[in-house]
Amino acid sequence: MQKCYLALGCFWKPEEIFRQTKGILKTEVGYAGGDKNNVSYEEVCEGNTGHAETVKLTFDENIISYEQIIETFFKIHDPTQKDMQYPDVGTQYRSEIFYEDENQKDIAERIKNKLNKKFDGKIETIISKIKNYCKAEEYHQKYIMKKRI
Repeated sequence: MQKCYLALGCFWKPEEIFRQTKGILKTEVGYAGGDKNNVSYEEVCEGNTGHAETVKLTFDENIISYEQIIETFFKIHDPTQKDMQYPDVGTQYRSEIFYEDENQKDIAERIKNKLNKKFDGKIETIISKIKNYCKAEEYHQKYIMKKRI
């Protein structure tokens, strides 16, 4: 099993999409990329922590590859928007791939560079080493699924 961390706007919808994807064993939403080890939703919303809303995925690489996950990442949000996704504005809604190791970094950069040619260099997605991930509050976990019940 492997893990990956993706920021692509509000984390509710991407979590729902990945939760239903074959090979994804576990999803969790949280905050990553900031300067503190632990933050709250309210702190992240203030825009001063440096954290982004992030989906943490645990996946079976024998069923779905990291490359396939990154390709899906680019398909399910607009990577050309800086510090926002549709109506949500702020650095916490930025497009960012957090990698765990050099292999993940290389794959993410290769896919981004390939797509950037198609988007005339307009992709705003950041690629950085994962730091200071913390799980979001329980009411954010599986939010869309809970609201359907």
